[in-house]
Amino acid sequence: MPGGAAAAAAHRAHTGRSHRSRAWAELLRLPALFSVPGDALAGTAATGAPANSRTLLAIASSLCLYEAGMALNDWADRHIDAVERPHRPLPSGRIRPAAALTAAGALTGAGLALAARAGRPALAVAAPLAATVWAYDLGLKHTPAGPLAMGTARGLDLLLGAAATTGSTRPALPSAALLGTHTLAVTTVSRQEAQGGSPLPPLVALATTALLTRLVTRHSAGVTGGRRQGAGHEVTRGRRQATVHSPAGPQAIRHPAQDSGALLNTALGAAYAATTARPYFHATLNPSPPLTQRAVGSGIRATIPLQAALTARSRGTATALLIAALAPLGARFAKKVSVT
Repeated sequence: MPGGAAAAAAHRAHTGRSHRSRAWAELLRLPALFSVPGDALAGTAATGAPANSRTLLAIASSLCLYEAGMALNDWADRHIDAVERPHRPLPSGRIRPAAALTAAGALTGAGLALAARAGRPALAVAAPLAATVWAYDLGLKHTPAGPLAMGTARGLDLLLGAAATTGSTRPALPSAALLGTHTLAVTTVSRQEAQGGSPLPPLVALATTALLTRLVTRHSAGVTGGRRQGAGHEVTRGRRQATVHSPAGPQAIRHPAQDSGALLNTALGAAYAATTARPYFHATLNPSPPLTQRAVGSGIRATIPLQAALTARSRGTATALLIAALAPLGARFAKKVSVT
């Protein structure tokens, strides 16, 4: 009957749209997007400045450039995926290669435009970030320079937040180096996730995680709130810290906010280590494709607590909690769409 035919046609159209949406979600690895905003926020926190509208533009730019890299990655690897991962959107025919390449170009243009709106310093970081993303996907990915390029891209993404918010990247360089090192380790492991391989990459990644956890949770008595300690006093969020004298010499009275910030930083550092330790260890014992893929997925998710720990280290307590809240959301969506 006409009514039944119309309902069936509407159902088929809805199903087709649902399948296309699913395919694009897989191509763009949407759950991995939860690991992106923390880059700009950690970069902003490292400068000691509050987030502003330019920070939001930097986050939007980062999201676009990240997704451009995802689409371009699958376009560049479509022939390899046809053999190793035929279920991916391009080799399975669910998305046309030309559509993926067009999306990569459009997202790159949008990311650069958003960075330009945030100011020249932000564009000066976003341009090499975009160039690094395209160079990685089109040429460097399968070379020894691939992991370094990916680590550089993540570090630049953090610097983008600092540049957009304050116009300066220098205070954020240490945080960028730590985040970039984590990404380098994860990328090195990911190079053998399709076919498995040596236990050395996950073992090195495990050792790197331990080192980064130690560095990010090491509290420097000379840096709080983005300002360095003077000869006989310490400034914390604009308040002068009192000093008392004891037989052992002068001792600073810690402000309660410092203690809570230090505790949060330690907890987030522990969460970062816990997210990756077991998967890396299992991949070391058995570097099979399933366990290696699980280790890579954990490494990507661990980016969020690492960003939060870096932010807490810079005394951005509220922002660190906001970043940390993205972790369970990312894990929830990763159960529906793979991040690798």
